[in-house]
Amino acid sequence: MENNNNNNNIDGQIIGGDFTAIKVRQKSKTNFEIGELLICEVENKKIIYRIFDLSFSSQISDQNLELISGLNLEKDIDHNIIENDLRNYITADLQALIVIEGDGKSHVCKVMPSMFNYIRRVCENDFDFFSKESHYDSIKFGNLRTGSKELNVPIYLDGKDVYSHHILITATTGKGKSNLVKNLLFDSLDKTFVSNLVLDPHNEYFGATSLGLKDHNMAKTYLKFYSNNKVNYNINANSLKINLKLIQPLHLRGVITLSDAQWEAIQLIYSNYKENWINEIYHEDSIRAFLLKSKIQEDTYKVIVRKFTNLFSCYYKNDKLYSKGIFSIGEIEGLSFISDIVNHIENNNTIIIDTSSVASAVEILIGSLVVSEIFSKYKSYKMLGELDNKPLVNIILEEAPRVIGNEALKKGSNIFDTIAREGRKFKVGLTAITQLPSLIPKTILANMNTKIIMGTENHGERQAIVDSAAHDLSKDGRSIASLDRGEAILSSNFAKFAIPIKIPFIDTIIKQSKEKIEKEKTNIYTNHKIDEVKKSFSGIDLD
Repeated sequence: MENNNNNNNIDGQIIGGDFTAIKVRQKSKTNFEIGELLICEVENKKIIYRIFDLSFSSQISDQNLELISGLNLEKDIDHNIIENDLRNYITADLQALIVIEGDGKSHVCKVMPSMFNYIRRVCENDFDFFSKESHYDSIKFGNLRTGSKELNVPIYLDGKDVYSHHILITATTGKGKSNLVKNLLFDSLDKTFVSNLVLDPHNEYFGATSLGLKDHNMAKTYLKFYSNNKVNYNINANSLKINLKLIQPLHLRGVITLSDAQWEAIQLIYSNYKENWINEIYHEDSIRAFLLKSKIQEDTYKVIVRKFTNLFSCYYKNDKLYSKGIFSIGEIEGLSFISDIVNHIENNNTIIIDTSSVASAVEILIGSLVVSEIFSKYKSYKMLGELDNKPLVNIILEEAPRVIGNEALKKGSNIFDTIAREGRKFKVGLTAITQLPSLIPKTILANMNTKIIMGTENHGERQAIVDSAAHDLSKDGRSIASLDRGEAILSSNFAKFAIPIKIPFIDTIIKQSKEKIEKEKTNIYTNHKIDEVKKSFSGIDLD
């Protein structure tokens, strides 16, 4: 039996199991937790384990335990068991995560410790093999977590790899998805290797009425905000107006449901009228000749008009088309919307588009317009050999199954589906957020190479995540179900094991950032004053 622990550090001892599940007896007065990390030291190695199950064990038979319980409950007779700590105990089932060699190198565990080896809880010093500092192209996901305890061990992954190969964030309501996204955006805002495009259906990331990205010290340089709400946000705010001339039939894929005949009809109308095609659809007198020539049925035309009217909130009156929403009919207004955003993206900006005042279909259309142009440009940059000079693009999409779910894709492929499958080749990544990962096809889930799994009680949803994770999470069902707000498991192709993390509250991060900046300003000012005093002191004149 090899044991390098002193007795004060012992929290358990191996009593059985197999490679997939080591069984450990918990030391009395030690309280293990589901998801807690433990270490077994063997020679010059450390094997890190995670607890995935806990159970009662006893040297007393079940029949006698029931008798003792009955005497205690019914007759109020104290059960006083001799050597209670020895006879009754808790056992924990552990899954091996990683081996740390004596030289600090780590690798996947392929060994088993000896029977009766001691187990102890992890401490911060056990994770020196993790990078403790942020680098130019790294992204911080939070701090290492063991059970419900947070360790001062920051978790960084390479941002270029993670963002370009897509992220899935999944949790039930109230588990902290939005707070996690705010953390990722806040951390990456001033990092010039990545630009973020955020479609925000709840207007929560900018921080209109609370702390948010607007409070980043580099927000005025790197943050651009588009909104249709009549509020003075006082920082880089732009009016959300989109000219109908920018819309093409391809942008409507996944936005509205049309029959094959209706799709064919709008393609023909667009081919004939080009950028004015939507306007011309409403000129019944002038378009009827074209409909007749193109053999487009009257009923087909009427369905298109009705669906366009609902989508664009427009109406025709006195030989003129009007819009009541974010869409512009004019010659100039909103015409530069797409080009402006693409230019901002290429200049390392984070773009937040507030879609809280528009319907879900309109939000998807806005995303389709912008993302299609970004993807087209980046594909051309790759052909020209210029892609290396462009920042990676991270597209953040709430309620992802609306566009990459099974039902949505039955209507045909769309730009978001294309990016999920091909985007990494062109430095365009997708961060998909959902409560229902089971609605997303397995082929797309497999392409989401980083998964941030937060509390999920539903078994079906947990299973969809487990089946597509980068690591073996088959024993982590209870751990995932028991995750509290702000707790998560980070499973990524770019991490050596599934890492339990604690995500900080964004308000705390923002306040700490402001305090740090104020402290730096104070130090600079103080040092400057000291230098001035030194320069002004000329010594004593003895003459």
